[in-house]
Amino acid sequence: MPGENHSIQATQIAELIFEYAERIDAGDLEGVADLLAGAGFGAATGPLLQGRDAILALYRSTVRIYDDGTPRTKHLVTNLAVKVGPAGETATARSYFTVLQQVPDGPLASIVSRRYRDQFVNHDGIWRFSQRRIASDLIGDVSRHMLPGGPSLS
Repeated sequence: MPGENHSIQATQIAELIFEYAERIDAGDLEGVADLLAGAGFGAATGPLLQGRDAILALYRSTVRIYDDGTPRTKHLVTNLAVKVGPAGETATARSYFTVLQQVPDGPLASIVSRRYRDQFVNHDGIWRFSQRRIASDLIGDVSRHMLPGGPSLS
């Protein structure tokens, strides 16, 4: 049944979105770049960054990594809504995310809340990001998460 297949595909897409959160929280910037390698990536409006190397360079220049190899964060993804296209070859998703952070000498804090607007393409049964845009809503103290001088995407 087509509806049942779309439900399975939506679950696969949700797992991809959650994989991104796990990789960024683990400090696996290479893995994040791999997930976004074929995608346009950027803010809610404006130009998109293209290519694995450019995306990896962005993350390396903006995300602070601590002695344990992580940014000391947890990306909590909520309000996830996935829509698979009729042919099962494309999909879109929207979600909220909140970043919690606890640095060695600080309290657990909610530092930012934003929205993802994602697009996906299915190649031979494997879903991949084709676009990820991040819209900023609520921004707290990200000084211990983001390196100075770069855009605040995460």
